[in-house]
Amino acid sequence: MYTTPVGLFSILSYAIAATLIVKEIFGAKQHRLSMQLAWLGAGLHCAYTVLNVQNHDGFNFSFFSTASLAGLVICFLLLIASLDKPVAKLGVLIFPVAAAMLALDIHYPATPHLIVNHNWQMSTHILTSILAFSLLNIAALQAILLAIQDQQLRHRHPKRFMLALPPLQAMESLLFQMIATGLLFLTASLVTGFFFVEDLFAQHLVHKTVLSILAWIIFSALLFGRIRYGWRGQSAIQWTLIGFTSLLLAYFGSKLVLELILKKV
Repeated sequence: MYTTPVGLFSILSYAIAATLIVKEIFGAKQHRLSMQLAWLGAGLHCAYTVLNVQNHDGFNFSFFSTASLAGLVICFLLLIASLDKPVAKLGVLIFPVAAAMLALDIHYPATPHLIVNHNWQMSTHILTSILAFSLLNIAALQAILLAIQDQQLRHRHPKRFMLALPPLQAMESLLFQMIATGLLFLTASLVTGFFFVEDLFAQHLVHKTVLSILAWIIFSALLFGRIRYGWRGQSAIQWTLIGFTSLLLAYFGSKLVLELILKKV
């Protein structure tokens, strides 16, 4: 009964928070209210998700519901990281995306896709998968901003938004911290998948498995190159985006095709 209003208030909170961050970037005074509203938006988003779980007697793993959950986790990770790291400005990108995913979930309610055999092993696999995707999503956004920041500094015409970001070296260091943490959860996701998923190479899972392993290899090689050879700059940015694209296709590629294009449950 209250699910849709809670979701709409969450979207409104995200939108106002992102607007206040834009005002901060373009010279206005700092607004503590922006992060407070973002916390409120994430809290309401969480409440919306819990209400949906209660309504369906389990989490609905349809395309938009899963995307909405990923958006929620990404927001929470960003908010937690912003407590001691200079990443709050990333909210100008992440909060509108989370709001959009939530709005699509509200507007396009799908046939529930529930997991019948729900146990702690499967819960661990799902949780680590979502955390890995969310952390590496933030890393990908960080890489995009790093690329723009580097390009503008090279041409000596940095825009106001780029000037509002932390220094290039700090952004790069934070990028690799996000990748390392995301890779840890991706490793846990793959390990739990191999041990707990009955047929990991079954139809509709084989592409997810292969692409997830490919992403793991890319991110592992990137971290090794960083430690052993000092990789940085454009190489790090490009391989981060390639690795995340592989992971994005693994997690959402088949769901997009099967549910929204082929209309198969």
